Amino acid sequence: MAQFDVYPNPSTATKKHMPYLLDIQNNFLSDLATRIVIPLGLKTSFNNQAMARLTPEVSYEGEQLLILTPQMASVPHSILKEPIGSLSHFRDEIIHSLDFAVSGI
Repeated sequence: MAQFDVYPNPSTATKKHMPYLLDIQNNFLSDLATRIVIPLGLKTSFNNQAMARLTPEVSYEGEQLLILTPQMASVPHSILKEPIGSLSHFRDEIIHSLDFAVSGI
C-alpha cells in the first residue's frame, strides 16, 4: 500500500456516488491495521460544485472527481484490495486540502 493509491470503494451503499477511496496515510505507518482514506466522489453527484481548496477536482479514468476531504475516515486495511491507480501527481492539491480542513489556511 502506498500513499495516494486509489482503490475501488467496497461499500455498496456509497460506491455509486463515491466509486473510489484515496489512501492518504504515510507509508511509515504501514504496520497499523487501518488506513486513512478520502472518498473520491463523482462531481456530477455533488451538483458539479467543488470547494477549490477543500474538495479539489481531479480527473481519474476519464471521470471528473472531487476529493471529499471532509469525509475522510479510517478503514481496516483489509478492505483495500489491490490499488487500481495513483493520484500522487495531485499530491500538492491533496495536502493543501488537508491543511485547509485542519487549519483553515
